[in-house]
Amino acid sequence: MFNKILIIIFLCLINPDTFAENNRIIIASTTSTNDTGLLDYLNNEFENEFNFKIHVLSLGTGQAITLAKKGDADILLVHDTLSELEFVKNGYGIKRHKLMYNDYLIVGPKNDDDICESVEKQLLKIKNKKLIFISRGDKSGTNIKEIALWNNIKFDTEILTPWYRKNGQGMGATLIMANQMKAYTLVDRGTWIAFNKKENIKIICENKPPILNQYSIIAVNDKINQSINSLGVKKYIDWITSDEGKKLINEYRIKNKQLFYFNHH
Repeated sequence: MFNKILIIIFLCLINPDTFAENNRIIIASTTSTNDTGLLDYLNNEFENEFNFKIHVLSLGTGQAITLAKKGDADILLVHDTLSELEFVKNGYGIKRHKLMYNDYLIVGPKNDDDICESVEKQLLKIKNKKLIFISRGDKSGTNIKEIALWNNIKFDTEILTPWYRKNGQGMGATLIMANQMKAYTLVDRGTWIAFNKKENIKIICENKPPILNQYSIIAVNDKINQSINSLGVKKYIDWITSDEGKKLINEYRIKNKQLFYFNHH
């Protein structure tokens, strides 16, 4: 009888959220996987199958990695290979899994009818003619790729110029600004397909050459924060990298167009 009383007291003292936390997974992810609706689509399937609750923090890659380094997320889903490798190398992540990819496009004003011979020549044209280019300027994976492309033609994005404009915002807000200003920007194909306000802009350059946009998923090291849901993380990563995850990712479409291509191996 005494033991039963102790058990009852113990259960009453436990925070009612304790058990709920074991079924919660926090994912720090890029805006593109969230804004396209892909993560909602995937997470709904996972939640229904395994009775977990997924909470997504939609951020640029740089912000997502900073947050994960503090142990404030269980899983990292981002798209900047060098930052990901450094994250794992420095002990913040357990293992990096390639998950899926799409590619990057340059979009710009609809009255630009020039044939794009290459990404390099397109950027040189924008630079030489001082055409307005909207940069996210937020250290996201897309922003890091964009800076690398500018560096290839010897343009320093840190130099203040009236035509190169940083907005420090996500991809959706950047596309809205580009559309309003009839300006150029770099965007991943998935976000472009899902984006609806394209009255003034179109694809200007694609596949010359193809610019790969690789997404990877990483389990955050539970040594950083003991509250990290390691069991839930393993279950989620095993699931999303399985044949079921592959099928769901490859079948996800908007306007009958595939946004992401599974490539885990």
